[in-house]
Amino acid sequence: MSYLAFYRTFRPTTFDSVVRQEHIVKILTNQIETGKIGHAYLFCGPRGTGKTTLAKIFAKAINCESPVNGSPCGKCATCKALASGAALDISEIDAASNNGVDEMRDIREKVQYPPVNGKYKVYIIDEVHMLTQSAFNAVLKTLEEPPAHAVFILATTEPQKIPATILSRCMRFDFKLIPQPDLEKLVKSVYDQTGKTYEDEAVAAIARAGNGSARDSLSIADMCASYSQGKLTYDDVNKVLGKADFFAVAEIAEAIMSHNGGETLTATESVLATGKGVGVLLRDLLSFMNNLAVVKMCRNAAEIINLPSDKYEKLKQIADGAEGHTILRTTEILAKCEGDLRYAVDGRITLEAALIKAAMPSADYDIEALLARIEKLEKQVADGVKVKIESRPAPAPMPAPSEKRPPVEAIPAVEEKPAPKAKPAVVEEVESFSPFDGAPVKAAEEQSTLFEQPTVSAPAQVGSLSERDKATLFGRFIKLFRTTRRNAVLFTLCMDLESFFEGDTFVLLTTVEAVYRSLSREDNKQFIAEALQSLGVFSFDIRLKPKGEDKYEKAIGELRDNFKGTDIQIK
Repeated sequence: MSYLAFYRTFRPTTFDSVVRQEHIVKILTNQIETGKIGHAYLFCGPRGTGKTTLAKIFAKAINCESPVNGSPCGKCATCKALASGAALDISEIDAASNNGVDEMRDIREKVQYPPVNGKYKVYIIDEVHMLTQSAFNAVLKTLEEPPAHAVFILATTEPQKIPATILSRCMRFDFKLIPQPDLEKLVKSVYDQTGKTYEDEAVAAIARAGNGSARDSLSIADMCASYSQGKLTYDDVNKVLGKADFFAVAEIAEAIMSHNGGETLTATESVLATGKGVGVLLRDLLSFMNNLAVVKMCRNAAEIINLPSDKYEKLKQIADGAEGHTILRTTEILAKCEGDLRYAVDGRITLEAALIKAAMPSADYDIEALLARIEKLEKQVADGVKVKIESRPAPAPMPAPSEKRPPVEAIPAVEEKPAPKAKPAVVEEVESFSPFDGAPVKAAEEQSTLFEQPTVSAPAQVGSLSERDKATLFGRFIKLFRTTRRNAVLFTLCMDLESFFEGDTFVLLTTVEAVYRSLSREDNKQFIAEALQSLGVFSFDIRLKPKGEDKYEKAIGELRDNFKGTDIQIK
């Protein structure tokens, strides 16, 4: 007898041996035990999940003389005839090659004849979505009201292509993808029956490559068994699948996580030089980034990924030194690159451009890159690196051509006064939460570096502020709140404030009561006072502006504009 592939040799023959699909198996076995057999069934779902297998088991079970727990016994004359393929009561039709109206008319004529050996005449139509519209119309009436001895089982991977008139006449069963643990168990049972030795990590890699399909998993397992004469290893499976070397891919990922564009390109070129395709390397990188995210986020990552110890340690080393946002951004860039490769003339350039973009966020100006740069700065602050912000005075406005420049001697000298002493550094622990760490992280931030004195000598009194300094004061005040996590809150609250001077007092005005209450808190008020003192302002006030005040002031302004020269008193 010729060699049979694993997926044919180990095809289930009873409902008990079917991998998962319990919801479908339970309904079919109950129908067989109670004798409530339907006339039309639709099995739909991904490839390799057991649609045709269940259809064959069901066809044998309803014709079996003495079914066992709903499954065919395999011992009676009917079961033996059906197993040998000589029975005429079960017809399996491939709709991909028999999709015309003539084939459906032939079924409509033959279905009237009673079965030869069994109780039912079963028609299994595989890939039924390939039928033409005329073929669907030809079988429509027969499918709705077939003879009592006829049962139709339609199987498809694309139910959306089947007309609604056909769908409404069938009992629909949706097959689901098979989980990885069940695929691993299936592959191990096949290897145990064939006497093949294996590593658990190798079986896990086969199950992952199967992508929820039992047939695909068994096909890969069949190739791996032929490739390896001894014990099947994880590296053997990778070679059969044509994947790039794990540590070579890890080198690329590590260079991306450290934002080193040169090393990223060098590692990529070395992998492509071995003959690996661009698409293969991209898929391997996406898989590696997915594993990296799992290690970063999950405590039981070792059980989920199931890699050899040396490879898992390398993965964990990279994950520990990587930032969660960088992992997410790199995965999104590579996922977009996978779609771009379909239309790319030179896939190599497309891949390398995506890798450079991922490795060099400083050269990218989209929002994700800016967030990555901010996260890097926050990490530097958390590690104790001082980030100094210097306030530089705006350049003096150029005089108009008609204006006459005053002589240098006419400008009075401003007496320099000693700047106020900086307060001692106050170290505060700021608690933040990272979704990739799974726990709060405390970072020490030095507030003394936030409001350092300007590099030029700042005036020590409000009265010495020039009109230009007053005009730019609010912008410089806002700029001081762009450094740490705590200041980011104040930065958001102060952005929409109005500001003006009342004599020597700097007034901050808001129309939002919640903002007013937050800024009036003692800690925030003290923070604002220190910021303004560093700019030479020692008197300020925070006020709540009534909601109707804008319209009132606008009306007063219009009144004064319309009656210029008239003394208008507001009471």
